[in-house]
Amino acid sequence: MIDETVEEIREMQTHSSSVVAVRAARALEELLDREFATVEEFERDLERNSSALQHANPSHASLWSTQRRIVEEVTGGDAGTVEEVKTATAAVIDRVVREVERSKARAAETVARELADAGTVLTHDYSTTVIEAIELATGDGAELSVYVTEARPRFQGRRAARTLADVEGVDTNLVVDSAAGHYLEECDLVVVGMDCIVEDTLYNRVGTYPLAATADDAGVPFVAAGASTKLIDGGFRFENDFRSPTEVLLEPAEGFAVHNPAYDATPIRLVDRVLTDEGVEEF
Repeated sequence: MIDETVEEIREMQTHSSSVVAVRAARALEELLDREFATVEEFERDLERNSSALQHANPSHASLWSTQRRIVEEVTGGDAGTVEEVKTATAAVIDRVVREVERSKARAAETVARELADAGTVLTHDYSTTVIEAIELATGDGAELSVYVTEARPRFQGRRAARTLADVEGVDTNLVVDSAAGHYLEECDLVVVGMDCIVEDTLYNRVGTYPLAATADDAGVPFVAAGASTKLIDGGFRFENDFRSPTEVLLEPAEGFAVHNPAYDATPIRLVDRVLTDEGVEEF
């Protein structure tokens, strides 16, 4: 399960950072079924496998923080036997997963309150927090027109559009990434998810930066949404993921290079508000 999860994260089959964090945490439960001679041997295997999961996508702050917490709490405990350390590990994993899911749900509630009177919004890529917030807002009676960018080259926005098309009270519109500026004049708000915020930079799916800059020029509020654990003070160094050129171009690139970064860096000065489980932070 751990090896499969590492590969899944590496190939971005699970693209939501919260989902990645939960799946990676649960993957460590495989260790509970293995045989170990000592507590020290278990802890070494835990550290090794946790490191493999973290390195599968070093751009995910949630993955980094949850894995670090699991390892620190287990290795910092006082288990005297293998069974005790396994029991402690299971408890830590359960607790971490509950907190991630609770924080994500509360962040969606914060966003839903922002959307209550928004009218027309534009979103980028596929953020489970934003999707859940739209479902909550419309469930409470809001009616929204939502523009969704395709988020090339993996077209995660298409998935978002299909999901929103089934939500009552949502008028869903899929647009190519380069047309976002064309439709901004119709929008009251731009809301995106976030991979993380480190110091004064928002890291998110590539295309976020030009969207934020265009929204700023157009005078449309730009907000980012996610769990407060994605606001990182220190210790984490964001590493971009440069995807295969074949995602962009199927035929061979002859005489030119193909660049395919997964994320971009948006200066926090272009973000009006950050919406988390702890509330709203203005910038």
